[in-house]
Amino acid sequence: MKFRLAISALLFLCSCASVAASAPSNEVVQWTNSTLQAIRDAKLGAPVVARALAIVHTCMYDAWAAYDEHAVGTQLRDALRRPASERTPANKTQAISYAAYRALVDVLPVDTDSVYIPLMKKLGYDPNDNSTDIETPTGIGNVACAAVLEYRHHDKSNQLGDLAQGPYSDWTGYASRNTPSPIPARSTTSDPNHWQPLTYVNSTGDLMTQRFVGAQWCYVTPFALTSGDEYHWLTRLFRPAEFGSQEYRQQAEELVAMSAALTDRQKMIAEYWSDGPNSEQPPGHWALFAQFVSQRDHHSLDDDVKMFFVLSNAIFDAGIAAWDAKREYDSVRPVTTIPILFRDKTIRSWGGPGNGTIEMNGSQWIPYQEATSPTPPFPEYVSGHSTYSAAAARILELWTGSSHFGDAVTLPSGTSKIEPGVTPAHPITLRWETFTDAANEAGISRRYGGIHFRSADLAGRLLGRIVAFKAWQKAETYFDGSAVTGDVTGIAALTEANPTL
Repeated sequence: MKFRLAISALLFLCSCASVAASAPSNEVVQWTNSTLQAIRDAKLGAPVVARALAIVHTCMYDAWAAYDEHAVGTQLRDALRRPASERTPANKTQAISYAAYRALVDVLPVDTDSVYIPLMKKLGYDPNDNSTDIETPTGIGNVACAAVLEYRHHDKSNQLGDLAQGPYSDWTGYASRNTPSPIPARSTTSDPNHWQPLTYVNSTGDLMTQRFVGAQWCYVTPFALTSGDEYHWLTRLFRPAEFGSQEYRQQAEELVAMSAALTDRQKMIAEYWSDGPNSEQPPGHWALFAQFVSQRDHHSLDDDVKMFFVLSNAIFDAGIAAWDAKREYDSVRPVTTIPILFRDKTIRSWGGPGNGTIEMNGSQWIPYQEATSPTPPFPEYVSGHSTYSAAAARILELWTGSSHFGDAVTLPSGTSKIEPGVTPAHPITLRWETFTDAANEAGISRRYGGIHFRSADLAGRLLGRIVAFKAWQKAETYFDGSAVTGDVTGIAALTEANPTL
C-alpha cells in the first residue's frame, strides 16, 4: 500500500510539471528553473518568492540590455551599452548568467553549492570571477546585478534584517487582534472581523503558530506602482463583509455549500493550484506556464529575457497590491468565520479525508486542505492566488498578442495529497484554452479549498489585471529606451560599495 501511494505521489508531481520542462532550454529558462528549485528548497512565502523572481529576472534583463540597440536597464540606464560588434549571443548569454548567478546567491543562497555553481561550470563560466570590467560580459553581468541589488536591499522588504531582526521580518509592529487557535478553529475570538492565526503540526512534525507573513509588504517599493495602496479605491469596492451583516452570513453559507458539493474534479483543482509549502508558490507556478509559452512560440534568448522580466515584475507588484489590502483590512478567514456562525448548528460539509460529505456541528468545520498546512499565514482579503494569477495571465496575453494558452495537465487516479489512493477515482485533465481560463481556475480553487470568500477572489482577479497593465506599460519604456531612470549609484560608486565584486 505504501509503495502504491509513493508511486501515485510521484505521478502527481510529474503530471503537474509543465510540458516545457522537456523542451531544449535556453539560459534564461535554465536560470529560471534554478530559481524555482531554490524557492522550493527555501520554503519562503509567496510575496518573498515574487520579489526573488523579479530580482533575478531584472538582473538578467539589465545585463542583457547592454547588448541591445534600444533597451535600457532599470538602474544604470544605458551606461553599460556595448557597441554593435559585441552584441553576440555568446556575450549576452555570459552576461545574463553572471547576473543571474550573483542575484541568486544574494536572494536565495540556499542552493548556491548544489545548483548555481554547478550550472555556472556547466555553462563554462567561473563563478569566482568577480570582474567589474564593463568591457567584458562578465563585468557587465556583475555590475548590472550589483546595481539592482543595491537598489533592492533598501526597498523595505527587510531582506537584510536591518529594519528588524531576521531577514524579511516585520518591522512595522503588526499584532493580531485575535489569539491563535488550533484546528478546528475555536469559535470564540476577540474580533470576528479580523484574522485569527492558527496553531498546527506541520509536515516535519513541528508545532507551528502562524505569524502574518509579509505584514510589511504593503510598504515595499514596487516596480511600476506608485505605492502599494495605489488601488485602494478598487479594493474598497469589494471590501470584506462586516460581522453581523447578511452578507457576512451568506458568504459563509456559500462556502459551506460548496464544500458539501465538492466533486473529485473540484478537489483536484483545489490541490493542483494550492502551491503551498515545498512548492514554487503561485508566482513560480506562472513562471512554469511562461516556459510553456517560450517553447510553444519558439522564443529566442532575447524574447525570454524580456518576457520573464515583465512577467515577474508584474507578479511582484501584484503581490504588493494584494498584501496592502491584506494589511488594510486584516480580514478573517473562513476557517474562523464558519465555526463562529454555525457553532452548535448542524451543517452538511466535507467531513475530512475519505469521509465525504457528512452532517457535523458547525464548530467542527475545516477547509479542504492538508492538515499540515490548513490555511495560509496571513489575512483573507484579497486573494493572493487570484491577484498573482490574473496579473500573470494578463501579461502573457499582452506579450503573445492573444488570449490563447492551450496548456493542460492530467492528474492520475488516487494522486490526491489530502485523500491519497482515493481521489480522484478516475484521471482528471485540467485544460486551459486561454490564459484567463487558467487564472480564473486558480482563483476559484481557493474557494473550493475553503480558503477564500467570493469577494476576495473576484476583487483579486480585477486587481491583478489592472496592476499588470501598468507593469506592462512601464516595461515597454525600458524595452524601447524611453524610460526616465537615473544612474542612481554610478558605476564607480557601485564598485566601491561592493568590494567583493
